Amino acid sequence: MPTFTDPTRDANDAYEALRGLAHATRSLDTPAHTYPVIGDLLGGVRAMRQVLDQLADTHLRHQHQVTDDTHNHAAGSAAALAAADELHQAATFIDQAEEHLSAALTHSGQIVWSPPDRQVERWVGIVFLQGEEADRVLDLIDTAGPGAGIDHLSGWDYGAETTDAAMANGDVHDTPPVYTGDRTAANDDYTMTYNPQTGHVALYRRHLIRAEDAIDATSEADATARRLTGRETMAQVSAVHAGGWFEHPGVAAVKQSRGLTL
Repeated sequence: MPTFTDPTRDANDAYEALRGLAHATRSLDTPAHTYPVIGDLLGGVRAMRQVLDQLADTHLRHQHQVTDDTHNHAAGSAAALAAADELHQAATFIDQAEEHLSAALTHSGQIVWSPPDRQVERWVGIVFLQGEEADRVLDLIDTAGPGAGIDHLSGWDYGAETTDAAMANGDVHDTPPVYTGDRTAANDDYTMTYNPQTGHVALYRRHLIRAEDAIDATSEADATARRLTGRETMAQVSAVHAGGWFEHPGVAAVKQSRGLTL
C-alpha cells in the first residue's frame, strides 16, 4: 500500500509492482485483460511524468547546498543541474509514451475478445416452399396448428447433409429471416416462417458453430432471390414429393431407391 509520505518506500513498492506486472504479462490467457492493464499503465505513466518533474525541481531548488565527493560546490551544483536536465528530458519522452498509450487504450477498447471455445448461433435453411406446395403445408397449419407444420417440414432435415447444403447455398442466417406479413412459430430447434397471403413457408434450424469459424451470412436479398428462382433444394424437395406429399420424405426417398414408386 502506498504511504503517500515516504518517497523511497513508495518508489520501491512501485518497482516491485512493475516487476510483478512484467512477470504476469508474459502470458495473458485472457486477452480482454489487456484493456484495464493499459488503462492502469496510462495512469501510471501520467503519475511518472509528475514524479520526474518533481525530482528535477528538487535538484534545482537545492543545488546551492550540494558538493561533489571532493567537497567541490561548483562541481556538485553542475551535477545537480545536469540531473535536473536529464529528468526533464525523460519527462518529455514520457509525454510521448502517454500519447501512444492513450491511443492504444482507445483502439483496445474497440476490441471484442471471443474465448476460443465460445459458440455463436446461426440458422440454416431446411426447406422453402411456395405456390401449391406451400399451400398444402399452409392448409395443414390452418387445420392442425403451427406445431404440425414444423413437425412435417422437419422431415426434410437430414442433419449434417442439410447443414452442408445450406452452407454451400449461402442459406445461413444470424436470425431466421422474417419478411413483411410473415408469421412465425418455433420450438427448441426449429423456427418456421409462413405467409398465407403470399403463399410461402420456410423452416430454419438452430446451428451452433465456433466463434472463430463464424462468417458473415449471405445477404437476405440474395438468399430470397435464390429461393424465388428455384434452387437445388427445391428440386430435391419436388423429387422426394413423388412418393406423396404427406408421406415423410425419408420414406419416399427409400421407396425411390428401391424402385417402389411409379
